[in-house]
Amino acid sequence: MLFELARQAGLNDFELKAGFKELYGTTVFGFLREKRLEQALCLLQQGQMNSSEVACSAGCSNPEYFAAACREKFGGSLSEVIRQH
Repeated sequence: MLFELARQAGLNDFELKAGFKELYGTTVFGFLREKRLEQALCLLQQGQMNSSEVACSAGCSNPEYFAAACREKFGGSLSEVIRQH
């Protein structure tokens, strides 16, 4: 995925990673992870999917890892995060 993105941008993978980090302050995969977690929060708030389904749709096959990542990003358990937002 990273090599294809670099190719489309006309860069090598090192240039892409370095430039992306300089512009956005995070790695390409860190940025992608943040966006997936933000999308997951929206899906959870809609209430049409359970946390395992949302985890899967966010590209995470391990619901426990997903819950821990959400806790790290949003500062609470999934149920706390949903109530806060």
